[in-house]
Amino acid sequence: MASLLSPVIVCLPRTIFTGARGTVSRGLRGKCVFPAADCSRNFHLARACGFFSRGGAADGEQQTLATIAKRLGDHQFKKVVVMAGAGISTPSGIPDFRSPGSGLYDNLQQYNLPYAEAIFEIDFFHHNPEPFFALAKELYPGNYQPNLTHYFVRLLHKKGLLLRMYTQNIDGLERLAGIPPEMLVEAHGSFSTATCTVCRRKYEGADLRPDVMSGIIPKCPTCKGVVKPDIVFFGEELPVHFFKYLTDFPQADLLVIMGTSLEVEPFASLAWAVRSSVPRLLINRDLVGPFAAARRRPHDVVQRGDVVSGVQSFVEELGWTQDLEELMTDAAKKAATKAEE
Repeated sequence: MASLLSPVIVCLPRTIFTGARGTVSRGLRGKCVFPAADCSRNFHLARACGFFSRGGAADGEQQTLATIAKRLGDHQFKKVVVMAGAGISTPSGIPDFRSPGSGLYDNLQQYNLPYAEAIFEIDFFHHNPEPFFALAKELYPGNYQPNLTHYFVRLLHKKGLLLRMYTQNIDGLERLAGIPPEMLVEAHGSFSTATCTVCRRKYEGADLRPDVMSGIIPKCPTCKGVVKPDIVFFGEELPVHFFKYLTDFPQADLLVIMGTSLEVEPFASLAWAVRSSVPRLLINRDLVGPFAAARRRPHDVVQRGDVVSGVQSFVEELGWTQDLEELMTDAAKKAATKAEE
């Protein structure tokens, strides 16, 4: 099941836009569709430039978790790109809002949503923002804490090995774990900033928190318009910084994919955007995207099962267990100190 952390739904064409005007919209049977001309033009451009490597397996020996770990530990990989989805944040307690009986889903039923995804449709939001802000109250940064998977990415950064983290999640746990904003591409936006839907005045996400937590729809003092967190809704443009993939993925020498179904476009197509010689490590409950294909690249490695356990196994292979424990202990102490202030 998809989580509330990934509000953008499945797209029909597996395409990545190269123009900053790309938007997300709803199409037939609830699938997300892009303008056909843009899809065709940008797909062929990306393929011609070598951003997608969907062909047969590359030459080379079959990699394993141990060999990937050894090469990373030996700094043979120095530009690691991480892709992550809702599966890395559900261990922190964030619910799957589409599952009936999950409390959060049941609480939203009082708003008579026509379907669950309507809560992330911009037209519905303009008509009735109350359901979204009820959800935002549950999800707003500070309600949940990062887990081991977030701190693993922070450790990659601390060791100077992280090129960038691309996340579908809007919960802000990556930032809370200490991953610098410039190392993040929050593909579906975040609560860290907000914008008035009328006059477009910008706000810090913290400015909205008192109203959101009090159940009040935040309004712009300038024009009285509704102030919306900068979360990407259906019908809205993708964040401009998403297009950093055009330079990040050709540079990457290791791609780590964690906790995602790789069904949401255009994020999902990034899994093909690294060179065919670059190892791809999937730490996930299910086989997804290129890892579900009958013929995989020999450089592809799968650690299947619980995401936290999979990351722990990888950390053990790396010999970084103590480093990660120290990082998490230090973060817990800082959080406790802040809570006492």
